[in-house]
Amino acid sequence: MDRRPIQPPRTLRSITILVMLVMVGLLVFQALWPSQTPRVELTYSDLVAEIERENVEEVAIRGSRIEGTLRTGEIRSFVVQGPPEGSPLYVDLTQAMEEAGVVYRFQEAEGASWILPLLAYSLPVILVVAFWMYMMRRMQGGSAFTFGQSRAKLVTREFTNVSFKDVAGIDEVLDEVKEIVDYLKDPGRFVRLGAKIPKGILLVGPPGTGKTLLARAIAGEAGVPFFSISGSDFVEMFVGVGAARVRDMFQKAKASAPCIVFIDEIDAVGRKRGAGLGGGHDEREQTLNQLLSEMDGFERNAGVIVLAATNRPDVLDLALLRPGRFDRKIAVPTPDLHGREAILKVHIREKKLATDVDLALLARRTSGFVGADLENLCNEAALLAARRNKDRIGIEDFEEALDRVLTGLARKGMYIKEEERHRIAYHESGHALLNKLLPRLGPVHKVTIIPRGTGVLGFSQRLLEDKYWTSKDDLLDMLTWTFGGRAAEEIVFGEQSTGAANDLREATEIATKMVVEYGMSEELGPIHLGKERTNVFLGEEIVRSEAHSEELSAFVDREIRNLLTRAYERAKGLLLQYRAALDRVAQELLRRESLDGTELDAVLSDLALEPTG
Repeated sequence: MDRRPIQPPRTLRSITILVMLVMVGLLVFQALWPSQTPRVELTYSDLVAEIERENVEEVAIRGSRIEGTLRTGEIRSFVVQGPPEGSPLYVDLTQAMEEAGVVYRFQEAEGASWILPLLAYSLPVILVVAFWMYMMRRMQGGSAFTFGQSRAKLVTREFTNVSFKDVAGIDEVLDEVKEIVDYLKDPGRFVRLGAKIPKGILLVGPPGTGKTLLARAIAGEAGVPFFSISGSDFVEMFVGVGAARVRDMFQKAKASAPCIVFIDEIDAVGRKRGAGLGGGHDEREQTLNQLLSEMDGFERNAGVIVLAATNRPDVLDLALLRPGRFDRKIAVPTPDLHGREAILKVHIREKKLATDVDLALLARRTSGFVGADLENLCNEAALLAARRNKDRIGIEDFEEALDRVLTGLARKGMYIKEEERHRIAYHESGHALLNKLLPRLGPVHKVTIIPRGTGVLGFSQRLLEDKYWTSKDDLLDMLTWTFGGRAAEEIVFGEQSTGAANDLREATEIATKMVVEYGMSEELGPIHLGKERTNVFLGEEIVRSEAHSEELSAFVDREIRNLLTRAYERAKGLLLQYRAALDRVAQELLRRESLDGTELDAVLSDLALEPTG
């Protein structure tokens, strides 16, 4: 363990010193400046001298300055030290003060104690110093020697309450990690064949695919000590703390071997070295160097399996990824159609569903969703059903929850002019009709003109399929469908509007990839021009390379423009050919606001639509 003393932050020390100086200054000011408290302190000898100066023969205070002070009320409280009880002066003075309504008290002649004023002045300073010491001990975990201790938590099966049966949609990944659990439970089956369990396993995948859930399931199934920590827990403002925590964590792990150490979001500490603006050696790199040494250094690290998760494998240091540290890299992908259906079954275990809920249809509608998205969808549907005081969750609740997740909250009370509603209806009808005419795009699921969220005045939704490759004809049909709204507006109203801005952006991206990346230009041929390089100072930012000439760039721009122009003309021609169908769909949308796929088929049932392929 690192025993170097930890210095408090300079800012905190400066503030504390400043406060202490202010308090000391106030102490000196109060000690030197005369008090403005309305009271007088006189000794017995002072009283006698006052009476003699006033030539009072009798032992009394009448006619003296003291009497005038009492009479005018300038001083309502004072202290007289020393007069013995029973003396004539004591009696007369007491009587005069009581008649004037003055608060008074007598003290001993030796004077007041200096201890109480000193405590009153120094108490604020003592409190400030005590508070500063308390905060520093809290920041340092109790003392300077515990600040470098690891923050890894020992996770038990009761704490996680998750097992492999709670993980769905990633069966191949599950088989890979089950091998670790099998080794920990029965190592002899592997050792007799000379096999060695991987020292490190890196889970890589998009956010929300279940990497952390998989680690929690391993913790619940392994039956060995499971230490969990986040990558950000290693890095602190103090130099050397991260490396000390790495050392301490592996010392605890070795003492508990065999065990598993799980590092979540390892990219927080495992980024490539030498990529910062400030040079090579900083606190994060020192922590990474210590992690590299502990995972596969001079000392053996037997019995400790390191499990890590990240969605940024491109920024990790190569030394961290090599065999011997992370021997196995497991990709946790986005679930496919069957995987999404299996995940939905897991998340509806404790929910009451109506008989009309079709999980297969929901899985098809949620193409591209990950496990976290599907869990959120089920929860939103349950909340909507509860808000409507329903006993069970119906398919309409899931439909509304999905629309909320994709496009935002419905704004049925939003005021839209009738002319704008007509434009929106024809815009979405153009998309829906082209979707029917271009079967490669898949069936229409829903078309609506109900505004949602911010800026979504309507949408046409398709039932997407999980496709792992796309042909040129598919992309051309997608380009044509994207221009359906703009083409319908120009046919019906004879002018263009801003409603097709998102469609134009999507179409331009598709055409650019077709020419630059996919080599689908007949004039350019099979060439890839989209060279990319990652800037080490910008991290994930991608900087386009200008490796080709200006002439070639101009030619690429012309090819992109030609693709877009041909797709737009094709969309416009199809909508002109089936203008009657376009009008009918638009009128139904204006009347009903939303149409699903079955209702759209019923609207167009008596019209002879010939799909183009």
